[in-house]
Amino acid sequence: MDVAVILATFEQPRWLEKVLLGYAVQTDPDFEMIVADDGSGPETAQVVEAFRQEHDLPVRHLWQEDRGFRKTRIQNLAIRDSRASYLIFSDGDCIPRRDFVETHRRLARPGHFLSGMAIRLNRTVSQAIQPQDIRTGRLFRPGWLYAQGFNPGRRALKLLPVPGLGRILDGFSSVPARFDAGNASAWRQDLLGVNGFDNRMGYGLEDQSLGWRLENAGITGLRVRNRAICLHLEHSRPYRDQEAMAQNAQVRDRIRQEGIVRAEDGLDELESVPVTRL
Repeated sequence: MDVAVILATFEQPRWLEKVLLGYAVQTDPDFEMIVADDGSGPETAQVVEAFRQEHDLPVRHLWQEDRGFRKTRIQNLAIRDSRASYLIFSDGDCIPRRDFVETHRRLARPGHFLSGMAIRLNRTVSQAIQPQDIRTGRLFRPGWLYAQGFNPGRRALKLLPVPGLGRILDGFSSVPARFDAGNASAWRQDLLGVNGFDNRMGYGLEDQSLGWRLENAGITGLRVRNRAICLHLEHSRPYRDQEAMAQNAQVRDRIRQEGIVRAEDGLDELESVPVTRL
């Protein structure tokens, strides 16, 4: 199956640089990358172009004007722009483990979406990560993280190089399989069926709302949080808005209670919107 990674970003060029390198060293190199840019400045474009020049991985950079948090809109434009049958979603501040794409591809199942998670790092270790740490994969070793002053706690279990351990941990986990666009994947056709993300939603629960609409359409979440691994780099969130988050919670709850399947303002409503490619 054809696979595309949709990587959402906004004004984090140094973090994006590290994340893109993580995709350049994947064990499964057969995928396309779409950088879904919610209005970043020229430095981000320079990072993407420098990556294109240095690596063979096909990368498309989609951009929209900065008019506040519109991540759902640019992700929808990326869904529309891709022709891959299977889409992996992550963020420009989440470094993937070397087997990230391979794992999502291997565990993909008809009638399901995959629900992963990210280990959140502190700012000190986020800044300490160097290109060679990513190329060798050592930043995913518990010992390396401890040496940088970061204690992963029980999350260290999922980082241990023990065959089959992630599958066992996922089997015992009680965490619901929710769609988190920092680490999730779905069939493109299923996303089209629910009209993609809701363009009107601001920061907070906007991806879970998509997940609930998929569930309402009969697309079940599968938990892969201990197998598809990425590290989340620490950063500020100036777009965080408590009022918008409260409104999103109300929308999510209504989707659950009323069994809503399609977004009222989603992919179809962007059909005539031109895509800006940088």
